[in-house]
Order: sequence, then C-alpha cells, then structure tokens
Amino acid sequence: MNEKTKNQRFPQGRHFMALGMFLLALLLYIDRVCISVAKDPVAGELGLSDKAMGWVLSIFALGYALFQVPGGRLADRFGPRLALASIVTFWSALTALTGAVWNYVSLLLVRFFFGAGEAGAFPGMSRAIFSWIPLKERGLITGINFSGSRLGAAFALPLVAWLIDAYGWRMTFAVLGVIGAVWAIGWWWLFRDDPTEHPAISEQEKEYIKTHRQQAASTSNSTKLPLGHLFSSGNMWMTMVQYFCSNFTFFFALTWLFPYLKSKYQLDAMEAGFYASAPFIFGAVGNWVAGWLVDYIYKQGRWNASRSFTAMIGFSLAAIGLIGSVYMDTAFGAVIFLSLAIFGADMTLPPSWTLCVDIGKQHAGTVSGAMNMAGNIGSFITALAFPYLQAWTGSVTPFFFLGAALNVLGVILWSRIKADQPLVAAGI
Repeated sequence: MNEKTKNQRFPQGRHFMALGMFLLALLLYIDRVCISVAKDPVAGELGLSDKAMGWVLSIFALGYALFQVPGGRLADRFGPRLALASIVTFWSALTALTGAVWNYVSLLLVRFFFGAGEAGAFPGMSRAIFSWIPLKERGLITGINFSGSRLGAAFALPLVAWLIDAYGWRMTFAVLGVIGAVWAIGWWWLFRDDPTEHPAISEQEKEYIKTHRQQAASTSNSTKLPLGHLFSSGNMWMTMVQYFCSNFTFFFALTWLFPYLKSKYQLDAMEAGFYASAPFIFGAVGNWVAGWLVDYIYKQGRWNASRSFTAMIGFSLAAIGLIGSVYMDTAFGAVIFLSLAIFGADMTLPPSWTLCVDIGKQHAGTVSGAMNMAGNIGSFITALAFPYLQAWTGSVTPFFFLGAALNVLGVILWSRIKADQPLVAAGI
C-alpha cells in the first residue's frame, strides 16, 4: 500500500475538525437545556407561572428561528472559522447573563438574544462540512455531530441538576458561559475555512478531500443566493416543513420533558434528570444509525433514497413512540416510548442536514439556516402548545396526538423531496 492510499484510508485532519464540531454540538445543548432543569428555582425566585415559563422556553426558539438565515449567510460570506468563533462568544456571554436576570422581562430578553446567538451554529457547521467532508462521508459525520447535541443534553440533565442544587442556578449559568468562550478561542486557533489552507493537514489528505467533496456551483463563493429563489423552490418548502414536524417532537424533550416527568410521576430532581436523559441517549444512537444508513444507501448508488428512506423510518418511529407514551402508567414505561420517539425524530436529522448541503452546495449555510428557521418555529410552538393545550383540555394527550400527526406529515413530505436537485444548478 503506497503512502497516498494509506492517507486516504486513514485520514486525520477532517476527523479532528469533525471532533471540534461534535464538541460544539455538545456545548450547544448543555447551554440550551440548562433553563429546563433550572425551571423550578428560576420560577420560584422570579415568581413565574407555568405559562410564563412556557414563554421563557419558547422565546429562545423564536430568536433561534429568526436568526437562522442571517447566521447561515454569515458563515457563507465570512467562512465558518470567523462565524462560529464569533457567535459562540456572543451566546456564551448571554448564557452567563442568564444568571444575572432580575425579573420576567429581563429573562425573556436574555433568552431571546441567547437563541439569536445560537442560531448560526448548525448552519456554520454545514458550511464547514461542504468544504471539508467528501460526499460519501457526509451522512455519518452529520449524524456524529448531532449526536453530540443529544449527548450534551443527556449529560447536562443530571449534571446541571446537581450543579444547581450545590451552587445555585445563577452560578451554574456563569460557569457554562466561561466554557463556551474557551471553545471559541480553540476553534479560531485550530480551524481553517478550507483544508487547503491548514498547515497541519497532509498534502495527500488535502488532495483526497478536494477530489471527493461536492463541487461548488459555477457561481462565486461571495455571490449570495437570492431569497426569492430560495423560497420559490418547492423542494425547499418541503424540506422546511418536514423539519418543522421533526422539531415539534424533539423540542418537547428539550423543554417540558424534565418538568413533565418530575410532576406527573412525583420524582425528585435527580430522578427526573436521569429519566429525562434517556431519550437523548437514544437520540444520539438514532443519529449514528441514520448517518450510517444515509452513507450506506448512497454508496449503493441511490442518492435520493439514502435521504428519504432514512427520514421516513425516523418519522414513523417518532409517531409510534409519542402515541405509545400516552398509555403508560409508570415513568419507566413512558420514557421507553418517548425514547423511541426521540430516536425516530433524531433519525431525521442526518438526512435533513445532508440534504441542505446537497441542494445548497456553497450556499449550504443559507439553505440549512432556512430549514432550521422553519424547524424552530416548530420548537417555538411546542414550548407554548404543551402548557396551553394542557390548560385548555385538562390533559396532555392532545399534545402527543398532534405531534404524532405531524410526524405522519413528515413521512408524506419525504416521499416527494429530491436530494439531487441543487437550487443553484436548477436556477431556483
């Protein structure tokens, strides 16, 4: 085996870059889930009702949704090195400031801008993946990245519960803010926008990445994708709506699952933390399975099926899990079915984000930002729908049936989505 072949089979540079993105996804969700764990002490100190806390949880998703496309455009225009270092610094400052709020209004403002800061993270990662990752490896790398977010949430639930119990919720947010600033410094120091610019990457691997990554469309990297073209594509609209459906399920786990289990099954904070962490672990596995399946089917020469078949399986499992959880009388039984639901919902992530890179190419940041904007409108609605539907109907059952119906819609949409129709090449 010659040296060039060896470097192609055992690459290091792009895997190290993928590790950095995995750690970012881990941090992203540790910071994000902290407010859910801190719900009771925050609400108690500031005198907030469940409905008021619903707005606190949802206002993050609104800021996150509204700034998805600007965040993606930032990565497309200035590159993921500057974009990700800047936005992580910004959101880490807002994480720390969460511990300094003094009333309901200040909490809403900080959480809104925290969401706006986090908005560019995954679009920025998508832009980095376009430049660094060969097309046939894209599904697994995307799955690994998103598994970091789920493991971060699973890790954070019991850990943050312990930190808040030991040191208080205000100090906990301050510590998490410092950790984010450390990541931003490391990313700026170690990452480059294109592997050809990185002094530590071997020439063999640089050549391998250049040969096997997806080629940019004929337009210049600095040319913006017109929003009118973006939103006139039926493929793009179906991509956005299916992600709305996926996020509706997942964001329940991120916001209301912990307090729901704690209240319904009379658990203490640590017990609820461990139970609520299980669906996120299953979600991480769902990302790995889906990432592998996307690449496996793609290597069989079935580009569209590699994305659509994987996502359709995921949405089907999510619907089954949500319905099954309604009929469980114990926390253990409910968590089993909810873990299936999150496993399924997270199976939709690698095909969804891989699709954005497929059809967006060098505009992957903008395209993934548009998709994630729609998804987080779903998140915004979820965080409000759960407490309001429960108040209006006296039951959580309508919420879970609504989530299941949206998952069925996701299956239908994926039967029509095409991964091999890039927006730029098609002129739309």
